[in-house]
Amino acid sequence: MLKDLISKKTIIIAAIAVLIVIITIVSVNVFDSGGPVTGLANTLVRPVKKLATDVVRSFESIYNAIYKYEVLKEQYDEAVSRLVFVQQNFRESEVLMKENDELREALDFKKRHTSYVLEEAAVRSWSGNNWVSSFTISKGYLNADKELARGNCVITANGVLIGLISDVGPDTSTVVTVLDTTFAAAAFVGDSGDQATIKGDFALMRSGLLKLDHINENTIVLPGDSIVTSGGGGVLPVGLVIGEVIEVNRYETGIGRYATVVPTRKIDSTITAVYIITSFEVTG
Repeated sequence: MLKDLISKKTIIIAAIAVLIVIITIVSVNVFDSGGPVTGLANTLVRPVKKLATDVVRSFESIYNAIYKYEVLKEQYDEAVSRLVFVQQNFRESEVLMKENDELREALDFKKRHTSYVLEEAAVRSWSGNNWVSSFTISKGYLNADKELARGNCVITANGVLIGLISDVGPDTSTVVTVLDTTFAAAAFVGDSGDQATIKGDFALMRSGLLKLDHINENTIVLPGDSIVTSGGGGVLPVGLVIGEVIEVNRYETGIGRYATVVPTRKIDSTITAVYIITSFEVTG
């Protein structure tokens, strides 16, 4: 639109300039080139000629600027298109790399835990309720290869515990995460072999944290200690990683201690695929 507008104006100006030049040339030529009248005419017309020349040059400058603008715009548009193409390929490559990493981790985990029977599932949706921490997976009692049941462990590809199945439907199941207030499990603290209870806590849930409770007074608990399932009662397998201690506190009553634990795998919508441990060998 800008180009068209400028072009129309400059064409009109150029036409006027050319007309002035023609009139000037004709006016000068009607006089005898050697007489005083001709000299006077040339003197009077000279500024007009200069004006006409300047107008024509301005027209040429504007036209060249428009041409260069169009060339630069085409180059810019082409560069933007190439950038979008590269970014799209990069994102696709990232997704493929992530999927390959998860597959490698899953294969490695299966090799190290041959007694586990695993069922793969996709995460369908996350709960929007602030009072619970849960998500829905794509497997139920009709479309799962293995039989699913309440209490089945739900883990990541590399064996991090992220929740337990709380309800099994025909083609979907509900999983409560380790952050949920209904979650609780016996856990080992660090390398000491001492046990405590890892559980969801409503006050900590919104911050994506858990509570380590019922810590024995003789147990040494330090920030950085890993928390893994102890398999107590045979409900959960031994050695599933849950999180890491970040802070140790004593209750206000002065009786007992608790620790704040950050999950090894952040519990959020970035989790898109999980594995369900449908059965395992009980050790201990």
